[in-house]
Amino acid sequence: MNVKAILAAKGGDIFSIEPTADLAAAARLLSAHRIGAVVIRGAGGRLAGILSERDIVRAVSEHGVDALSVSVGQVMTRNVMTCSENDSIADIMERMTAGKFRHLPVLRDGQMIGLVSIGDVVKQRVGEIEQDAEALRQYIQTA
Repeated sequence: MNVKAILAAKGGDIFSIEPTADLAAAARLLSAHRIGAVVIRGAGGRLAGILSERDIVRAVSEHGVDALSVSVGQVMTRNVMTCSENDSIADIMERMTAGKFRHLPVLRDGQMIGLVSIGDVVKQRVGEIEQDAEALRQYIQTA
């Protein structure tokens, strides 16, 4: 299985925010959509960064309550790991684990076409395992 299968199941919705928005607005966006990260688009819609819940927590630990007025651009992750729709699920699981992050923007020809979370990956893997188990049950019953 690959990332394309995940996007086919979940869709390619990408929530984004401007780098000039404050963290309070970003937190409201994450909460409203029940998501863990938003992307920041630069010129031409290109990926400029990503802001995750962890980035917000880090900002709060450094700035206290004043962090809510800090701009997204000041705390976003700029060096964002990405994947393509042809990457295998095993590969992105390995990258997420090694890098200790939970979200990967999916790029095609330099343009974002989706965002994959560790939850999406786990859901896909559980589905695969359930299908394998059912195939084995069927095989045993007909043998």
